[in-house]
Order: sequence, then structure tokens, then C-alpha cells
Amino acid sequence: MKTILRGLGTATPPLYSTQEEAYAFFAEHFDLKREEQALYRRILLDGKIKGRYLAMDAKTDVLDDDPDRRLARFLKFSRSTAVKAAHRALAEAGVAPAEIKGLVVNTCTGYLCPGLTSYLAEDLGLERSIRFQDLMGMGCGAAIPNLEAAAGMLARSGEGPVLSIAVEICTATMFSSHEPELVVSNSIFGDGAAAAVLDLVPDSHPGGLACMVDFASGLFPQYREDLRYRTEGGRLRNHLTKRVPVIGARTVGEVADRLLKRHGLSRGEIAWWAVHPGGTVVLAQVAKELELADEALRYSYDVFENCGNMSSPSVLFVLREILDSGLPRPGQKGMLLAFGAGFSAFAVLFEVAPEQMRPVACMQ
Repeated sequence: MKTILRGLGTATPPLYSTQEEAYAFFAEHFDLKREEQALYRRILLDGKIKGRYLAMDAKTDVLDDDPDRRLARFLKFSRSTAVKAAHRALAEAGVAPAEIKGLVVNTCTGYLCPGLTSYLAEDLGLERSIRFQDLMGMGCGAAIPNLEAAAGMLARSGEGPVLSIAVEICTATMFSSHEPELVVSNSIFGDGAAAAVLDLVPDSHPGGLACMVDFASGLFPQYREDLRYRTEGGRLRNHLTKRVPVIGARTVGEVADRLLKRHGLSRGEIAWWAVHPGGTVVLAQVAKELELADEALRYSYDVFENCGNMSSPSVLFVLREILDSGLPRPGQKGMLLAFGAGFSAFAVLFEVAPEQMRPVACMQ
């Protein structure tokens, strides 16, 4: 039996802000030092991002520092955005919610107990007998271990389909401060969700959008302090250093090469790459590390330009664009790469079914 991707859906919250609007807002509402304002101007007005989707009823919500109200905003919008993505994935897969046998949800931008699985199972009308897992604390790379957990759930039980959901409300962790790292965070992160329907099929007839061949991961605690969240005043705040692009490229390169070696493949045999769009410098470093042309990462650049960095769902937004482009051809192999807090890195190897894929029509 093989694990296949039957459906993939992405979704964003309804409020959209251009980077020009964001700059005007910060300049009006934040007490900015001269060098801080210059950095906001450089990233927001001269950077590559056009705009971002925000999980807020109004932009002024970002000024509310109360931890309880921030968590309530996280819960409200993580539920609505994840449900929208899940319905799109289910529709593409031709699967009814009552048919789902398992649910795996990851997030790192808000802590709940019980986790989001409890809320999303209710919102989607899933059966009480489903298997479920909540993944926390894995940062931007978490969608890939989520897929691996869902594939493992399928392999152990033999019962599918399983629904995999990555959702992040990064704006619930926005932090007003004069530190350059927080200026960067406030300028590039947005909100979104992605959902995938995975299932088992006989080896002789894989079908679906693509077959998930294998996974690899790496944990590099020596870089823990370079990329993480920490709690300050009861609120989550991002912490990242200037070394993140180089470390991210180095770690995903190591994990990708290990996965390729395991299957006797070279980088040149990978027809398409979906890389986490953590930023333009990140993508440039990954291209350098893997010896890829910038064109190979154009869909990652597109997602970053149109949505910013949405943390864990981002790499699945890239995969959605690749599928919509018609780039994957029967028999081709592709790879998803992402890195996250910890420092951690993840890869998954895909192979497109030998027969022609059915048309894809799933909008954001």
C-alpha cells in the first residue's frame, strides 16, 4: 500500500493589508525610533512582499496586548481559517467529513488544552471514533512532521483517509518593541492554514495528486537560540538572529541529501522543489546550498510575495501553487523542505502517479 495525497486546500483570513498600509499603521501607532522607522520602511516599502492576510477584525487589534484576548483571537481565527482550508481539501479529495478516520493538527502561535483537534473535529463534524494528534512547538517546519504523523497513523491502522491541518495565527504573537528582530517579524509574518487529505491505496494504482515516498528530519539544538519563541509578559514573542538564513539552508540541505541518498537519487533527479518561503534571503541561501537556479524556487518566492511568511502552512501553499501550475508530470519526483524552531529541518519526497493527474481547481 502507498500513502497518497488526495486533496490539498489552503485558506487565509479575510482581512488583507498591503505593506504600504502596514507601514502607515506602524508609523502612526507605534513609538518608533529613527533607526527603527528606517528599518520598517526598508522592509515594508522596499521589500518583496506585496501584502499579508491578518487574523483580525480590524488592524487595531494588533495594539491589544492583553494575553487572554490575544489567545481568544488565535482560537477564533485558527478555527475559521483551518475549517475553510479543510473543506477545500475534502472537496478536492471527494471525501465527506464523516469518512475521515484520523486528524493531525499543528500550530505554534497559541497554546490550548485541549488542542485544536477538539475544536476542529467539532467544527467539521468528524466522528467521535477518529484517531487524533496535536503537534506543538515545532515552528515553521511543522507541516512536514504533521504529514509524517498522518502517514504513520494510516500505516498503523490501515484505515483512511486522514486529515492533516497546519494553521498559524502569527499576528497573535506580534510584539511592539525597538529590537530589530521584532521589526523584521512584524514586517514579514502573516496568517493562514493548509489542509491535506491523505489515504492508502494499492501499490498498483496509486492515483491521487502524488504519492508520499519517504520523510527525513534533523534536530540541531546547538542553534536553538537562533530561532525560537519565548514568553514575555504572558505573550509569545519571536526570537530570531541574522544567522537564520544560513543555518536554515545548511540544515535543510543536510536533511534533503540524507533523504536522497537513502533512495539512491541525486538532486538533479528532483523535478520540482517546494521550499518554506521564510524570506528572500532564506530562499537565496537554500538555492545556493542545493545548487539550484532561482527559477526552481519561483513558487516559494510567489507565496512569500503575496502572503508573507505564514509559518508552518507556507510550504503547503507552495505545493498548492506547484500543483495548480501543472508543473508535476507523471512519474516525476518532487521534494518539500522546511525548517523551524529548535533548530529543526524536515523533508518529504513525493512521486507523481504514473497516470495523468486529474485537473486541480482549488483557490486560496
